[in-house]
Amino acid sequence: MPPPAEFVALAQRAAEAHALWPELVCAIVEQESAWNPWALRYEPAFYERYIAPQIARGAIPDVTESRARAFSWGLMQVMGQVAREHGFVEASLAFLCAPAVGLEVGCRVFAAKLAVAEGNVSHALLLWNGAGNRDYPSAVLARTAHYV
Repeated sequence: MPPPAEFVALAQRAAEAHALWPELVCAIVEQESAWNPWALRYEPAFYERYIAPQIARGAIPDVTESRARAFSWGLMQVMGQVAREHGFVEASLAFLCAPAVGLEVGCRVFAAKLAVAEGNVSHALLLWNGAGNRDYPSAVLARTAHYV
């Protein structure tokens, strides 16, 4: 089933606003959520590594928000903690499931990863994926052909 045209158009506009390749952003969305804006995934290892230490030192309270930061949200599957680190200030991380919002934040984050990777797309994709899957860049890049 083809992705919803309105989501593809939103992804393309968000990509262009952040000087990213539209076909790459679309490929990330396809890989991460299969174009499901309501996709959620809890990452317990992320919670233990990044969130629990912040709670322990009092940087963030141990409330629902702390657990929500260990979820990936929406079309681009942006981690809640990463969204907060990149200036996402909505009261609820669930707003990341709104397609335009999630794509904006996701493109902002990916553009930052690409800058850290000095323009190396494969390295930026590894950073995006947390380097947990060495095949992730090739899987995403293979999907770009669907959006050219």
